[in-house]
Amino acid sequence: MTVSDWKEVPQNHLIPPYSIFTRPLEKSQVDDRQYNVIRLKNGLTAMLVHDPCTENAAASLNVAVGHLSDPDDMPGLAHFCEHLLFMGTKQFPKENEYSEYLSKNNGGSNAYTSSSNTNYHFRVSPPALPGALERFSGFFHSPLFAPSCTTRELNAVDSEHKKNHQADPWRIFQLNKTLSKAGHPWSKFGTGNRATLTAVGRETRRRLIEWWSKEYCASRMELCVIGREPLEELAGMVSRLFSPIPNHGQGPPPLIDDHPFGPNEMGTLVSVQTIMSFHAVEISFPLAWQPPLWKYKPGYFLSHFLGHEGHGSLFAYLKGKGWITSLSAATQALGRGFAMFKTTMYPHEEWFCSEFPRWFQTEITTIAKTQFQFAEKRAAEGYAVTIAERMSWPVPTEKLLSAPALISEWEGDEGERQVREALENLQVDSGRVVLMAKKEEHERISDGEKAWQSEKWYGTGYTVERWDDQFLNEARSPNDIPDLHLPGRNEFIPTNLDPQHRPHLIRQSDISKVWYKKDDQFWLPRAAVASDKPRTTVLTKLCADLVNDSLTEYTYDAELAGLAYHVTAHSLGMTLTLKGYNDKLPELAKYVVRALRNLVPTQDRLDVMKEKLKREWDNFFMNQSYHLSDYYGRYMLTHQTWTIQELLEELPGVQLEEVAAHIRYLLNKINIQTLVLGNMYRDQAIALSESVEDILNSAPLAEGQVPSDRALILPEGSNYTWTAPVPNPNEANSALTYYIHLGELNDPRHRVVGTLLARIMSEPAFNILRTKEQLGYIVSCSRWLLHGDSQFGMRIIVQSERGTGYLEERVEAFLDTMGTKLEEMENQEFEDFKKGMQQRWREPAKNLGEEASKYWHHIDSGFLDFLRRFENADLIEKVEKHEVVALFRERVHPKALKRAKLSVHMQSQKPRPPRISSKAVEAFEALVREADIPIDLAVTKDEFDRESPVAADFLKHWNNLLSEDVVSTNVARDVLGRLPALMEQYPVRDENVYYSADVTRVEDIRAFKATLDVSPPPQPLVDWGDLPNAKL
Repeated sequence: MTVSDWKEVPQNHLIPPYSIFTRPLEKSQVDDRQYNVIRLKNGLTAMLVHDPCTENAAASLNVAVGHLSDPDDMPGLAHFCEHLLFMGTKQFPKENEYSEYLSKNNGGSNAYTSSSNTNYHFRVSPPALPGALERFSGFFHSPLFAPSCTTRELNAVDSEHKKNHQADPWRIFQLNKTLSKAGHPWSKFGTGNRATLTAVGRETRRRLIEWWSKEYCASRMELCVIGREPLEELAGMVSRLFSPIPNHGQGPPPLIDDHPFGPNEMGTLVSVQTIMSFHAVEISFPLAWQPPLWKYKPGYFLSHFLGHEGHGSLFAYLKGKGWITSLSAATQALGRGFAMFKTTMYPHEEWFCSEFPRWFQTEITTIAKTQFQFAEKRAAEGYAVTIAERMSWPVPTEKLLSAPALISEWEGDEGERQVREALENLQVDSGRVVLMAKKEEHERISDGEKAWQSEKWYGTGYTVERWDDQFLNEARSPNDIPDLHLPGRNEFIPTNLDPQHRPHLIRQSDISKVWYKKDDQFWLPRAAVASDKPRTTVLTKLCADLVNDSLTEYTYDAELAGLAYHVTAHSLGMTLTLKGYNDKLPELAKYVVRALRNLVPTQDRLDVMKEKLKREWDNFFMNQSYHLSDYYGRYMLTHQTWTIQELLEELPGVQLEEVAAHIRYLLNKINIQTLVLGNMYRDQAIALSESVEDILNSAPLAEGQVPSDRALILPEGSNYTWTAPVPNPNEANSALTYYIHLGELNDPRHRVVGTLLARIMSEPAFNILRTKEQLGYIVSCSRWLLHGDSQFGMRIIVQSERGTGYLEERVEAFLDTMGTKLEEMENQEFEDFKKGMQQRWREPAKNLGEEASKYWHHIDSGFLDFLRRFENADLIEKVEKHEVVALFRERVHPKALKRAKLSVHMQSQKPRPPRISSKAVEAFEALVREADIPIDLAVTKDEFDRESPVAADFLKHWNNLLSEDVVSTNVARDVLGRLPALMEQYPVRDENVYYSADVTRVEDIRAFKATLDVSPPPQPLVDWGDLPNAKL
């Protein structure tokens, strides 16, 4: 790239000058979007994407600064800054202005802080893009960092950390960081918490602003904007709105070329205690930072072979021994300048010495090229994030889109040299092995208690040992296992890549129906095909797992080549899903169906699947609290289903002969629904269906025997609550799932009005319950579809350290205010919400998978309501505000007579830290006033505005305030010393208790479910009349 590749665009009225890249970008042949790259005078680079058909406009701004740039004395500052930028700007000071604008324009936003970058992104209705960008750009040149928001977002960051505290991925990730060599920035604690961010006393806000002013430099920012506007118009918007971002004179993004593994970290075994029950071995080897090696991608070459699951692979060998159930191998980008290669096992010596025929790289290159050339269009927001992240890669500008995806054939010796350099690091004495298991299992295999240490931030138990010389010598010895060898050629690589509003019923037999839609929207050579008691449920699940397990070696090459399949057990039987390039798909489909029909389970694989399933179900109860409250809420409103606990009770007794008999039972009489979608011809779809029927050779189910999913319906005027403890004794968070039934989903107008109401309430619920009241990190309000797709309602979820009784009171207080808010809503704002929903329903599917999912949803439910979203879009034009208000007053407001409500309280068992009641706080402030201490209590409330604050936080806060320059040590000691007596005089109420006169507390779930009406069985809402001649 040379200076001549850029053209200067002079200032035009209010649009500042910028430069534009003049060479075309290398892109996929099916990519119909237009691209430009521009560079602003302040150094910010932007990718502009013109997509006249995009369903959403979107933008993502990537700042090349992450938590590795945190000050040593303020861990989590970059993450804290990410939170605060959402809380208002000088141009738009209202703290929820940005989220409110996006919400009413069918949009949303998020952000994340990584090690070396922080990314902010949003999506919005295309006409609203200019307004969204105007609000978004202010984050980076004029944020407010208001003191009151600063205090509240400290709580949000703290809550986010506590949300992750019992999550094994977070615990093990941080342990690996903590065990870096001394002084390496990778060891930093990136999330942060209240303690780390307030360790500097009252300096938190000042330090934050200083850090932002230095690090958030325009020359370290990359922006991607996707919209329907022409490229020139997008360029003008970006230049006008983002040129005010200052360039603070910072150099290139910080590059760390020092690896966190030093001599003391290599050649070690780290034993880690897990929260969930699972076994895993992870080996990490130092690896060069991969983006500069984009042309040949040596890390990908290694992962291709070490992670291979076909014949001769490490996975196939270890699986055959019954030692593992899965294996993965991949590069891991840690920070800008260093990386890891991670796999579950160390490779044997022969792998390092093997010759690599050039056709290996040719196959990898061909697969990558095929995937790039026929990549399906992604959602705009995710696509913008990916582009913005990768714009900082050291690649030619014209290859910003292609370089991350394509792999070049080896030219000369350079490609193989890069691979061999990477292999040099994959030695047992240069890596770290992490062994993950529960504490008792570690000690069982080590014959005694281990000398456990505790990781600083999460309290994870671990030990570190060095390999002895005997082990190292054995590990370095040549491979003498003939079953391990490099794979052969991939026969599934596709060779034939030549390139309606609903699917049509094109074939019907006694046992099956085939729904077909020729791909008239996506010119892509793909096709997507979807096809009474606890013990039966367990057996069906095991059968599906055994089929998938038996096919791994055969189908791995197919998956590499872009074909995929999965056999899934569900409440109605099994679903077989296949997708991929059409010329190879029918053969794969027939092979998988034969494997299902001819499954002969073996005892050793059944034992492995049972153990795997037991761990999966056991671990479910260690999930976050809100996952559990949602699960039980759904269970209580679903007809004929079983709890995981009931399934666990059946699992140990399952015998081999039972499984073999069950697969015959399942396939004896069947009803098949098939959806064929994509680049497959009608006669091919019919032939495929006929082949499946011939292979299965099954009898039809009678019409009344075909199962269907059904929901349980809460009666009008009901108010139910069910309470249970969170099973994990160390989980600090409780959770509330609060469901209000709205009615029939198949009533078109009622469905549209209810969906609109849930959308309108979504942002206020988040703003009040999370942002303002700081109940917890997880807060949402959304529409909830019940099982069977015939009933729906509204669900509010809150996960919090506060008690569930208090959470329900705050939810009801929020609902009490919403009636007035709805009534006072301006007509234009209401129309904006309507237009946003209409646009969402009318937006076309982005890709084949999304379209298949929409159609399959209606086939699987039995209602065949394929045009529902178009009907919704037409109906919403006629909906008036009084209808939404009436539905809220009639069915949602806490005093509504027809309201049908169920709340699930999952209550933490972990003892809560002592808190101070609001009355004790008031009494303490009265003491401060009586002592005539010169402190502005109004300002103090802004800095520590929490109802029932944690006593330790409150005491620390006031210790900082009552410094010697404010009051004498004796007075301060006297005032603070009276706090325990005030806490005893004014105790905190039991927040788990929900005080309501009309609540019915559910004691026996099964008895409760027996009192509820069952939704009617599904019937097609439309007789499409496609047979005998579908109008294709």
